[in-house]
Amino acid sequence: MQISAFKTFLAIETAGSFHAAARALNVTQTTVSARIKALEAALGTPLFERGPGGTRLSMAGRQFLPYAEQMMRTWEFVSGDLKASLAGQVPLRLGAQLSVWDPLLVDVAVWLEEVQGTVPFTLNYDHTMNMGEAVARRLLDVAIVNEVPPGTRLTAQELPPERLVLVADRPLRLGQDALPLFINLEFGAEYDAQLHDVLPARRRQHIVLGNALMGLRYLQGRGGMGYFPACMVAEALAAGALHLVQGAPEIHLSCRALHLPDNPALEHIRQVVRGLHEVRGG
Repeated sequence: MQISAFKTFLAIETAGSFHAAARALNVTQTTVSARIKALEAALGTPLFERGPGGTRLSMAGRQFLPYAEQMMRTWEFVSGDLKASLAGQVPLRLGAQLSVWDPLLVDVAVWLEEVQGTVPFTLNYDHTMNMGEAVARRLLDVAIVNEVPPGTRLTAQELPPERLVLVADRPLRLGQDALPLFINLEFGAEYDAQLHDVLPARRRQHIVLGNALMGLRYLQGRGGMGYFPACMVAEALAAGALHLVQGAPEIHLSCRALHLPDNPALEHIRQVVRGLHEVRGG
C-alpha cells in the first residue's frame, strides 16, 4: 500500500472534504478519490461518509485513524533516518514509556550536545506506543521504561529510580485526616503494588490521568492529592502551593534504558546511557 494513500486519508480527515484535501496536497480531486477508493478496496470497507454536511469518517474510518497516524509516524522515522544516513548523520531516536520522563529526554539531549557538539535527535512523546516493541522493531534506538518486556533480547541498563512523593493541595496526615480525591497516574504494576500498601483501593476515591504534568496541573487547579516525582513538585512544595502528606512513604519507580545490543549506533547509545546517569545524578 502506497504511503500516499495514508497521507491522503489523513488530509481528508483534517480538511473535512476531498476537495480541500486535494488543494492541501496540491493534487487533483480525481487523484484523491482514486487513492481513497484503492485504500477502501484493500480494507474492504468505506472509510468516509459523504453528505450535505460534508465528509466525515465512517465507523471503520475512526477505527483506522490511529493506525494511519502510526503508519505516517513510522514512515517519517524511516525516511528521516535514511536521508540523514546518506548525509552521514544518523539521528538518535529516543522515547519514554511514561510522561514523567519527557523532561529527561530533553535534559539528556542538551547534555549530549554540550558533551559531543551538535547531535541530531528525534524525541518521541507518543506514550501509547509499546516502547519495547518500538525498540525491537528499530523505530527507537533508546527507550526509558520502568517495566522490561518479558522474554526479550533487548538490553536493559539500570538507571537511578524515580522518587515519587505523595502531595496534596492542603496539609494532610495519612491515617488521621479525611482523604481528598486521589489523582492516579497509573505508572504500572510496580507502582500499583506499592500504592496498594499505602492507599488500598477501598479507601480511594480516584480519577485516572495518563500525563504527569496534566495531573499536576489538575491537582493544583481542582485540589486533591497524588504521587508525583519529587523533582516535579519541589518548586511548588518550596512555595507552599503543595504540601507533603505526613506519614506517607515514598514510592520508588524503576527506571531503565532499553536498547538493542546489535544497534549500529551502539557507541552513541552508550553515551546516551552515560548522559542519563549524569542528568539523574546517579
